[in-house]
Amino acid sequence: MEIGYFPGCSLHSTAQEFDLSVKAVCNLLDIHLQEIPDWNCCGASAAHETSEELGFALPYLDLVKAETASMETVLSPCPSCFSHLSETHEKVVSDNALGARLTEISGGKSYQGGISNQHVLDFFMNEVGLDTIREKVKKPLEGLKVACYYGCLTRLPGVNMDSIEHPMMMDRIIEALGAEVVDWTHKTECCGASLSITRTEIALRLGREILEAAQHAQADCIAVVCPLCQSNLDARQSGINRKYGTNFSFPVVYMTQLMGIAMGVPGSQLGFDKHIVAPSILNRY
Repeated sequence: MEIGYFPGCSLHSTAQEFDLSVKAVCNLLDIHLQEIPDWNCCGASAAHETSEELGFALPYLDLVKAETASMETVLSPCPSCFSHLSETHEKVVSDNALGARLTEISGGKSYQGGISNQHVLDFFMNEVGLDTIREKVKKPLEGLKVACYYGCLTRLPGVNMDSIEHPMMMDRIIEALGAEVVDWTHKTECCGASLSITRTEIALRLGREILEAAQHAQADCIAVVCPLCQSNLDARQSGINRKYGTNFSFPVVYMTQLMGIAMGVPGSQLGFDKHIVAPSILNRY
């Protein structure tokens, strides 16, 4: 299978381990990822605050480039990128005036609406399937208790792939790897997202609440599918500990890293060395 791939800015910079693990897992599944040629930033998460037109124009250009490259499906691991591409697609195919304006802004480049956008949750759950994932597992994650953290960005406009209040796609995928998914209270709570930079105290408070909830559920690690969530919960733990007198040392890993470990990919190929809190608990697999 060959599909389009939109890594976005994060997966080429601060979330390289997400990129590495997505590619490693897809390679095992005989899925060839083709990056959108000359892709540009989709504007996440500040472009729409500057200009609504800019917020649509940036992902519009990526859709045009993907369509020009004869892609039919584009996989976007970052939920914010996925939201921007999906919402722009929906707006353009339903609003002729907006489509005409974006064509004008982009110098006459027209999008015909031929791209199907998918996030990793939707893709692995519905396109790859749980049976195929189970068949590829070489090292079941038996005994590992995982708190599946969806955060709030998987609920952005255009993201209509799971229950808003009680999403379960990641839970089912992690269970297919042989791990135990814990029942906990904060699976969809916000971690502060980009407020981590502008209002750090808010991100620290929210992060503490999420880590406490995972600890209370006796989870061994937190699984995420969002670069902002991973960065906030991983890199901010030392700041949380200083501010609140806690002693968190909680591994926060990408779902695709857990998939890679279970499928026999060496940890050195999954970017674990890039984590602030080392996920040493996974060394036993």
